[in-house]
Amino acid sequence: MKNILQLARHYTPSPRGGMGVGVVLFSLHAMAQGDARPNIVYIMTDDHTAQMMSCYGQSPIQTPNLDRLAQEGVRFTHSFVANSLSGPSRACMLTGKLSHKNGFTNNEHGIFDGSQQTMPKLMQLAGYQTALIGKWHLVSEPTGFNHWDILEGQGEYYNPTFLHDDGTQSREPGYCTDIITDKAIQWMEGRDREQPFILFVHHKACHRDWLPDLKDLRAYEDQTFDLPQNFWDTYDGRLAAQQQEMSIASPHDMDLIYDNKIYQPGDTSRLSQLYLDYVRRLSPADQRTYFQFHDSLSQAFRAHPLTGRALTEFKFQRYMRDYAKVTKSLDENVGRLMQYLRDHDLLDNTLVVYTSDQGFYMGEHGWFDKRFMYEESLNTPLLMRLPKGYERRGIVDEMVQNIDYAPTFLQMAGAVVPDDIQGQSLVPLLKEDARSSGEQWRDAIYYHYYEFPAEHQVKRHYGVRTQRYKLIHFYRDIDQWELYDLQTDPTEMHNLYGNPKYKKVQRQMHRRLRQLQQQYDDPIEKELRGK
Repeated sequence: MKNILQLARHYTPSPRGGMGVGVVLFSLHAMAQGDARPNIVYIMTDDHTAQMMSCYGQSPIQTPNLDRLAQEGVRFTHSFVANSLSGPSRACMLTGKLSHKNGFTNNEHGIFDGSQQTMPKLMQLAGYQTALIGKWHLVSEPTGFNHWDILEGQGEYYNPTFLHDDGTQSREPGYCTDIITDKAIQWMEGRDREQPFILFVHHKACHRDWLPDLKDLRAYEDQTFDLPQNFWDTYDGRLAAQQQEMSIASPHDMDLIYDNKIYQPGDTSRLSQLYLDYVRRLSPADQRTYFQFHDSLSQAFRAHPLTGRALTEFKFQRYMRDYAKVTKSLDENVGRLMQYLRDHDLLDNTLVVYTSDQGFYMGEHGWFDKRFMYEESLNTPLLMRLPKGYERRGIVDEMVQNIDYAPTFLQMAGAVVPDDIQGQSLVPLLKEDARSSGEQWRDAIYYHYYEFPAEHQVKRHYGVRTQRYKLIHFYRDIDQWELYDLQTDPTEMHNLYGNPKYKKVQRQMHRRLRQLQQQYDDPIEKELRGK
């Protein structure tokens, strides 16, 4: 209680913050509930897609620790992001607000305003210890955390540099995924046992350029991955898809050296040097281990060079194997963290969340990366192992979004959820099946992507998705609408916009889009309507 009184006494809300006396008083009341309120461990990965998790089915690899987490809790099948890009997605999670409200719309020019109201600050006011370990990627220093230890920038897989909350930095020996887990466990060991906690464990994996733990170098090398059925997509009727730069086939988009590790001695290109810089973070002995494996692959490729479709399929196989190797370490470290919680009798009173900052393309449409509002990147995995008092188990198929995490954690903490938070608390869904209880839930989600022109050249767009249909508008540098029937066309290959048979659906989707833009107060609606 003393800690929260001190925090309340010294905390001054910013004009944008929205936290006032009522929040503090409600939080003080919540603390009187004692320690029954659950701890929260929030594990967020980078670019880990549901297609590469065996608990979601159809995965070409096994993720046994994530599968156990799903089996012991709930697995969301319609979990979406509001902006499929790392920094903006993290800002949505921290604030419970869409990008145009939290101010961080894109990575190219964004700096997160740490003075604004955030969920970690509200959790502190509710008496929670807050800690962040791993990837931050929001440029400004973290605020609202009792402790933070973050990767510098994007972070490195090998011997990464960490920035510490005391203003110092250090290069840490080891593999990034292991180190983040070690630091998370270390913080839990030293925490104040008299207070509940929320711990954010933010991994670099599975971000490009997919450098594996050295012990996993040879994993999956005997596996041939099936091409997605739309791998050779020609993008008929989808102009924005034609103009992207995230193609596996393109040497400009997926680089043979940087992405596929097929090194050509003497190559002095920027991406080649960047790749070597990453690997040379290893010790000389570890570099020899790394290059011994990859040099053999490079020599074999140069002895029998490929072109055309054969080269594209080779790049796909190398991409899939590297991604799978990085995922293997990630799954093992989730298992390590869960075992710590079991061994220390924390699971019964801890909400464990596993998610990613967005989805990713594993060759669908011939792509890697994310950004588009198509299903593979709009969708993000979401697993929750629930504390006592929350009965839901198995599949949750209601439509949820990453703006929902903030109000969910706040409600579980017994804290007030400010009116300006745009997400919905998932607590009703975790108590029981919303449909059987008569609980009203959202029938559509809104999406808005801003970063153009930029890496991968995905056009600005916004859209609405319902259970069956999706309407997307690519705007400013392009003016094109796309409409998909996800029931008959789940891989989104056929743009139905303008099809007379879907005239009524198209009109309904336009109406629902306008309603959501007005509900969320997105200025783009007025801007484009006024043209």
